[in-house]
Amino acid sequence: MDTLQYLLSGFATALIWYNLLFAFAGVLIGTMVGVLPGIGPISGVALLIPVTTSLTSGLPPEAAATSSIILLAGVYYGAMYGGSTTSILLNTPGESSSVVTALDGYPMAKQGRAGAALSIAAIGSFIAGLISLIGLVLLAEPLSNVALKMGPAEEFSLMVLGLCALSGLAGKSITKALLMTVFGLALATIGIDAVSGVARFSFDIPELYQGIEFLTVAVGMFALGEVFKTILEKDADAGEIAKINSILPTKQDLKDSALPIVRGSLVGFFKGIIPGSGATLASFLSYLLEKKISKHPEKFGKGAIEGVAGPESANNAASGGAMIPLLTLGIPGTGTTAVLMGALIMYNVQPGPLLFEDHPGIAWGLIASMFIGNVMLLLLNMPLVKVFAKIIETPAKYLIPIIVTISIFGVYAVQMSVFHLLLLLACGVAGYFLSKHDYPIAPLVLGLVLGPMIENNMRRALTISSGDFSIFVMKPVSLIFLIIAVLWLAIPFVMKLRGKKVIVNEEA
Repeated sequence: MDTLQYLLSGFATALIWYNLLFAFAGVLIGTMVGVLPGIGPISGVALLIPVTTSLTSGLPPEAAATSSIILLAGVYYGAMYGGSTTSILLNTPGESSSVVTALDGYPMAKQGRAGAALSIAAIGSFIAGLISLIGLVLLAEPLSNVALKMGPAEEFSLMVLGLCALSGLAGKSITKALLMTVFGLALATIGIDAVSGVARFSFDIPELYQGIEFLTVAVGMFALGEVFKTILEKDADAGEIAKINSILPTKQDLKDSALPIVRGSLVGFFKGIIPGSGATLASFLSYLLEKKISKHPEKFGKGAIEGVAGPESANNAASGGAMIPLLTLGIPGTGTTAVLMGALIMYNVQPGPLLFEDHPGIAWGLIASMFIGNVMLLLLNMPLVKVFAKIIETPAKYLIPIIVTISIFGVYAVQMSVFHLLLLLACGVAGYFLSKHDYPIAPLVLGLVLGPMIENNMRRALTISSGDFSIFVMKPVSLIFLIIAVLWLAIPFVMKLRGKKVIVNEEA
């Protein structure tokens, strides 16, 4: 009963007129971010953090945090919707989780069934979003209550597990992903130590006494990094956009898609809960499952509607599932949820077990807004399919100046410092070269966000044990987390040694 009351109070928060506007703006911008190849949900969310701080500056702190996170979360799951548009019409995935959609979506478009494919993608995404949100409502409170019973040793080990999970499945090389994680943790140590008051790695630069600012790094690495990539590599999307005739699917299309949508939603949701796996692997698993159980597996890759319905449902359900470890445990399982976590911390809101106790308005307001946002997305995507198809044609010469302007003005509006603009530029250059050489950026951002919390919990645990490190293995729950973390990294390594192919990716 308590959960229902909290959810109703969340809807009261989400239905405030300005929160409805923020939700609508978030899902609309998110859809456009998903439609434009190359930007992706991480860049979109990072880019809009400074914008939300300006838009909510007149609101009380709690209301400002709620409105901002509603908009940013809208961008996240809106981008998952929009990513299917370019996959189906251009055979060019808007982000990594839409790669599988292109396998059958583009052949459907070439057969003149682009409208049906886009509609099924939208319907599947809507149903998947609802299923994942029901799961979030049911699991949020119990998981938070379990997490509240954990001490600093368990918290430390859980965060180490979160880092290992994302590092183990990010990028083409686990070694490179681990290097980036360690680099992120090293960046997190810069600044004045909260315990001793000693300045660490600041080189007598006053701006570094507060540490490396998450916002500057995220916007620089993701948004400006993509800008440099587009300019230097002259990315151009080849291919003609498929014509859209009828946007309504046939009865047979709906019948063929019903079970794949449900299966994809369940696969995506449970895959999303596991930190580090996320939407791309969920869509791959859903596609393989549909092909395996199909009576006509030969249709796949030639325009099978099941090959669109399952993966699209899976990647949207995974984005909802990924919110569970973020909100209940304070563990971001994907790059985008790491950026969302950084945004919450900027507003002095700590994600984790105490979130539902200390800030129920923010937690339940966000969950309720995701229900509303899903309805908005369905109403937007079905009739405006042809409009979003036009957005694909936006030339880079117009897009790049807009992204650069938002990045520079956004960071300066928050930091009011020329030093942070120079750091933004340096992060943009670094982001370009790192991604060019397949060094994933998401683990670095996660290391930067989790670093201070890992250090704090380690110190608290060692204070309790009088400096005895065995506390981390003497506590059963902590030991279990550490064993899982080691296995997470060791199993792919052992499989590679045995000659097995391991699928890894940088997750959104």
